[in-house]
Amino acid sequence: MAHTYGSCLYHFVFSTHNRERTIQADWMRRMWDYTGGIAKNHEMKALCVGGTEDHIHLLLMIPPTIAPAKGIQIVKGNTSKWIHEEIPVCRQFAWQEGYGVFTIGFSQIEKTSEYIIRQSEHHRLKSYEEEYRSFLKKHMIEFHEDYVWG
Repeated sequence: MAHTYGSCLYHFVFSTHNRERTIQADWMRRMWDYTGGIAKNHEMKALCVGGTEDHIHLLLMIPPTIAPAKGIQIVKGNTSKWIHEEIPVCRQFAWQEGYGVFTIGFSQIEKTSEYIIRQSEHHRLKSYEEEYRSFLKKHMIEFHEDYVWG
């Protein structure tokens, strides 16, 4: 789309299927790097990628011509495919069906990136479930406990 410019920043959070601890430390960094490559190949920009054994955080800049749902579909589908092909012991790997997405402003890039980078430290004190609920509450997103985990 000619003459369409924009800066759309999204903080995505999503877990492995059933929040299983299947993302292993020996290939985690490679997956984060691959995620950045996927974004770049699809006209998006991964500003920061991180997480733990059971979930991922992704700070993603998406052009206004791509819907956030389409952008994350591309990322989740391609990372899942990569894991199946590159990590033989993870042939059954899957992401959760849904995701959390939260908009941020440019003034929050550094703070959000630092938060993403420090996931291992952060989760010594708070579980993924507690973290996710707090994000939903902070962003005034109504949810029903019976349905939030799929």
